[in-house]
Amino acid sequence: MSGVWLILPTYNEAENIERIVAAALPRLATTGLEHRILVVDDGSPDGTGRIADRLASETPAIEVLHRTSKEGIGPAYLAGFRHALAGGADLLMEMDSDFSHDPADIPRLVAATDRADLVLGSRYVPGGGVTDWGLPRRLISRGGSLYARILLGIPVNDLTGGFKCFRRSVLETLDLSGVGTDGYGFQIEVTYRAVKAGFRVEEVPIVFRDRRAGTSKMSAKIAVEAFWKVPLLRFRVR
Repeated sequence: MSGVWLILPTYNEAENIERIVAAALPRLATTGLEHRILVVDDGSPDGTGRIADRLASETPAIEVLHRTSKEGIGPAYLAGFRHALAGGADLLMEMDSDFSHDPADIPRLVAATDRADLVLGSRYVPGGGVTDWGLPRRLISRGGSLYARILLGIPVNDLTGGFKCFRRSVLETLDLSGVGTDGYGFQIEVTYRAVKAGFRVEEVPIVFRDRRAGTSKMSAKIAVEAFWKVPLLRFRVR
């Protein structure tokens, strides 16, 4: 299976998973590429995995990777990357499962891989933005990206975003086993590693919206982890 794989990490997304899959599949189809959705479920107690299994049984373009416990967004994506690479994916996409990222933007990110190795859906370039967030969360997100950008010295405006499209060469080149962060930190680290490896990175403007249903997985712990682990990246990534 080549083409583009959309990786959807889930934990307690029973209210969203069927709708997000239904919204994403036709958008993937418009790319003209072979496509597949990989749901990576971390043992959701609300039945998300069972719903995903049913969807996979009904639609050949859907696959489910079951993990036994909740280990965080970073390990879930890494497991999804390895699975998709083994399946022959040419392009690998990250996207939230809760409609924070608009599936309508999928074709634009895929198209941008014609000129870039890693495409970021960016809230902080002209044309991008955030809706439905209060001031504290806006400050945390924007401040986190600015903090990482200054500390790491790379020209990327939205380092904490989780809507991305990788060429397989990027993920084959990076040492995924050495990625040691989660949440915001994971997103920062993977992009930083790609930049340091010399890959072309492009930011495509998107509008980020708060989730429609379910509970946010964002926590103070994730933000704090990113704050203290980001400086270490300059020493760990060469």
